Amino acid sequence: MIGGMIKDYTKSKFKAIQLRRRGLSYSEIKKEVNVAKSTLSLWLKHVLLKPEQRKRLYTKQIQLLSRGSQSQKERRAREVENIIGNAEKEIRIPLPKETFHLVGAALYWAEGSKGKMFEITNSDPHLILFIVQWIKSAFKISAQNLKARLNIYPQQNEKEIKKFWSDLLGIPVENFGKSYIKPLSKGYKKNNLYYGTIRIEVPKSVDIRYRVFGWIKAMLKDIEPNVKLTQRKWQSLIETSRPVNLKH
Repeated sequence: MIGGMIKDYTKSKFKAIQLRRRGLSYSEIKKEVNVAKSTLSLWLKHVLLKPEQRKRLYTKQIQLLSRGSQSQKERRAREVENIIGNAEKEIRIPLPKETFHLVGAALYWAEGSKGKMFEITNSDPHLILFIVQWIKSAFKISAQNLKARLNIYPQQNEKEIKKFWSDLLGIPVENFGKSYIKPLSKGYKKNNLYYGTIRIEVPKSVDIRYRVFGWIKAMLKDIEPNVKLTQRKWQSLIETSRPVNLKH
């Protein structure tokens, strides 16, 4: 029995060497000769390949690596899609009125102006449309009564961009104020703002701002004591003198 095993082993080694001389890879040989790759490496390390054979194996390896990387990206993309899909199911639509109001307040807290008028600026059509609908729901102010201003690049078509936002939001084109045209720059812009940046303005909105701040204050009520306690502990940070401008 042992003699038969040795004979089969010798036959397998001979076949592996012949296949390698034909330029096959270890993976291809393993499909024909059922032994470990470590054994093939031992058997075949002295077999020299022709230049065209080495080129073929190198190209094949690069292709495998490329496909492996692409496969990982596709697998991760499917994972992300599943995460987002499952998260969507956690949210009940339409949003309850109180939730809807608080989401809008949080967006204004993050993106809104800190001046007297109620203003919010962004380039994302989804966010801006949400805010316009939120303003109508929370304060009974329709899009027809809102003002808007664009911030765009000189190579963009101001007229067409105004029409885009007007069509999306329902704000009349005549309600758009003078656009800010950014000066030409040689710097490379990674993100293309195809629709520019838009600022939504609510006229006579000082009291509306205070009302929104009241909603935000209510949201933060549970953490307010901790923030104030920590601020008192680190009072020295806000007592640091401001830097002096030495330019004349």
